[in-house]
Amino acid sequence: MKIVVIGGSGLIGSKVVQNLRELGHEVVPASPSLGVNTITGEGLADALHGAQIVVDVTNSPSFEDEAVMAFFVTSNKNLLAAEAAAGVSHHVALSVVGTERLLQSGYFKAKMAQEELIKASPIPYTIVRATQFFEFIGSIAYVATEGDTVRLPSALTQPIVSDDVAAVVAEFTLGAPVNGIVDVAGPDQIGLDELVRQFLAANQDARQVITDDNATYFGSVEVNDQSLVPNDSSSRITTITTTRFHDWLNRTVNQV
Repeated sequence: MKIVVIGGSGLIGSKVVQNLRELGHEVVPASPSLGVNTITGEGLADALHGAQIVVDVTNSPSFEDEAVMAFFVTSNKNLLAAEAAAGVSHHVALSVVGTERLLQSGYFKAKMAQEELIKASPIPYTIVRATQFFEFIGSIAYVATEGDTVRLPSALTQPIVSDDVAAVVAEFTLGAPVNGIVDVAGPDQIGLDELVRQFLAANQDARQVITDDNATYFGSVEVNDQSLVPNDSSSRITTITTTRFHDWLNRTVNQV
C-alpha cells in the first residue's frame, strides 16, 4: 500500500513515515524541501500517483492571521483536488483538540477552515486532533514571558509527547476512515501554569510562573478547564496515550 505523508520531513511527519515503513508499507514523504509543494502544486500529482492514503501533518510557516488562513485553505484545496484526481481512498489530517473552543486565535480559525474543507470533500477521512505537545512547552513559556516572570492561567491541559502522536496517527492511517474526529491526549491532566512551572524548574530556568486566570494562551486565547482537553462527547473516539510528562521531562533533562 502506498501512503504519502505531506509534511513528511517535520517533527511528526518524519516519525509517522518511520512507523509506517517499519510496518512494511511503501511510504513517500512529501514537503517543499523534497520537491512537493501543496501551495504551488509543484510535484503534487507525481507524488500522489498510485497512492491509496494521504496523511497531512503540515503546518503553516507563519502564524500571522491572514497568512495562516491562506496557507491552510490553499494547501488543503490543492491537496484534496489532487487526491480526488489520483483516486485516494483515505485522507488523514492532524489537527488540535479544542479547535472550535479556541477561535479567538487566527491560527485556530484556520485549522477549523481546514477541517471544514476535509469534511466537505468526497474523500473518506480521519481527523486526528492532538493536545499540546511536550516539545512545545518552552514556546508557551516564551510567549507568556514578561521580564523574569511567566504569566499563565491554571486552565487544565493534557499534554502529549510527539512520539505518541505519531504512533496514533499511523494507527488510524491503517484503519478504516472514521469520517469524523479522533481526540488523542496524554495520560495526565495538569494546569497550564503548573506544566510550565515544572518545565522551567527541571531546566533550571529562573523565570517565575505567576498564576493569572485572566492571562491568555499563546498571547490571544482565553481558556478554561474545558478548552484544551478532550471533551466527553459520545460521538468522538478518544485515545489516551501512556507517556507521562514527568518521565519525559526527567529523561530529556538527563540527556542534556
